[in-house]
Amino acid sequence: MTISIITTLALFISTNGKTNAAYLDPGSGSFILQLLLAALVGGAFIIKTYWKKITGFFRKDSPREKGGDEE
Repeated sequence: MTISIITTLALFISTNGKTNAAYLDPGSGSFILQLLLAALVGGAFIIKTYWKKITGFFRKDSPREKGGDEE
């Protein structure tokens, strides 16, 4: 029931006969560039912050070699 309503609505919206004009001004391009740069810098910061956990996850050392509690 829900799928048929969504399909009908999507079909109606896509075939309503109106033409849609899109306009991107120079500010839009600058905004998109800022979003991409922020995503890259944020990703680099996350990787830097959790680097030891990331490398520890892929390392196959025994717990004794990692410098854990020694008796």
